[in-house]
Amino acid sequence: MPLTDSSDAPVAPARDAGPATPSRPWWAVAVIALAQLMVVLDSTIMNIALPSAQRALDFSDGQRQWIVTAYALAFGSLLLLGGRLADLFGRRRMFVTGIVGFALASALGGAAPGFASLVTARALQGLFAALLAPAALSLLTTTFTRPKERAKAFGIYGAVAGSGGGIGLLLGGVLTGYLSWRWTMYVNVAIAGVALVGALLMLPRSSRTSRPSFDVPGTLLASSGLFAVVYGLSDAETYGWTSLRCWALLLVGLALLGVFTWWQNKTAQPLLPLRVLRDRLRGGAFVSILLVGAGMFAIFLFLTYFLQDIQGYSPVRTGFALLPMTLGIMAAGQISTIKLVPKLGPRAVLTGGFVLAALAMVWLTRIGLTTDYATDVLPPLVVAGLGLGCVLPPAMSLGTYGVAAPDAGVASATVNTMQQIGGSIGTALLNTIAATATATFLATHNTSDRTVDAQASIHGYVTAYWWAAGVFALGALAAAVLLPRRHTGDRS
Repeated sequence: MPLTDSSDAPVAPARDAGPATPSRPWWAVAVIALAQLMVVLDSTIMNIALPSAQRALDFSDGQRQWIVTAYALAFGSLLLLGGRLADLFGRRRMFVTGIVGFALASALGGAAPGFASLVTARALQGLFAALLAPAALSLLTTTFTRPKERAKAFGIYGAVAGSGGGIGLLLGGVLTGYLSWRWTMYVNVAIAGVALVGALLMLPRSSRTSRPSFDVPGTLLASSGLFAVVYGLSDAETYGWTSLRCWALLLVGLALLGVFTWWQNKTAQPLLPLRVLRDRLRGGAFVSILLVGAGMFAIFLFLTYFLQDIQGYSPVRTGFALLPMTLGIMAAGQISTIKLVPKLGPRAVLTGGFVLAALAMVWLTRIGLTTDYATDVLPPLVVAGLGLGCVLPPAMSLGTYGVAAPDAGVASATVNTMQQIGGSIGTALLNTIAATATATFLATHNTSDRTVDAQASIHGYVTAYWWAAGVFALGALAAAVLLPRRHTGDRS
């Protein structure tokens, strides 16, 4: 039978016949959000701790990137697999498995005696995060089906997902500054312990209604393709866009994903049923998540450099300086998901959020050697937080809206994949742009000036923010074109 949209009958029955409502649903939201926070903050928590870890374990600058890349590669390449496993074997089971595995991998990383063991631990964290993240989002999707409750739940979840990177920077700075880099790993054990107890007490069990089936060729094609794309983007971040290996990996990855798409149309038991993607509302949400991820990580990345290297902030002070944007995302996420989208529709809200984020990036292009945080950094940070809060939490809700229960896990995995790929694209692209602009500035200015290095760095950051503004402007255009004017109600 041909696949059309979300109204089609699912190709393969899933393990969960339907959601069981937890006895304390808002405690369940807290548990799910806490686990998601652990996953998201680990994408940035090691960034501030990395210099300390490098000195302690004595590894080279060339090896350093693998501490970050190992997590991103395992996480990004295995998300679709994790989502389908949640659909087939149970969301609660995969959620608990992900929490336990993540905790054990974190303990291994905290106790790592050398570079190889730390990289292994980071890769294992990524693997178990790929089980945990789709299961967490699909639990929300299948548990909260009433529009008002769903909006509140996704507002909380989306705010955590959007602000987790900033929280990771803050927590990484505090733990590294006052304890040790190893506690950026050990802290996950404590978080996971609380989340595990909460999951066992608060999350509903599900029962198997059919024998699971599995798309092995699709899994291999999707995982290999996503691995090549994320690896290629990481390569571009390190070596620039002139790297032959970078382009070879990207082309191979895109080719594999193209074959994967073809295969999903042919097989009777697809890993990612294409009806999940063909729905206009979800398709527009996926594109929005991709683009907001591409621009959002640049804010954290370049402001961290600016505040520490130019303004002389400590890691802890830098984390607190970025906190207003995190709070803005949380506040706007609740308001936009609960109030604005039902009243104004997804097109207006997400387009407006992208416009606010673009304006904030333009505002940040005014930074300089004499920049004052209170007047030149704080206001655009707040505006950026409000804008991103109007995009990411609603888009995450819309990306899983109306999906049939057997496809909830893989739809949730697609949401996470879009955010991960978007972040990888944005970091690689904007980092290369900033580095090129910095080098050009140095080549054309008097290097005897003691401030020229700082001016060159600022020029690179400013150039990257102009490009980030362009990414958000593209997001506004995509949201205006792809998303429907109105939220039409539950179509599952």
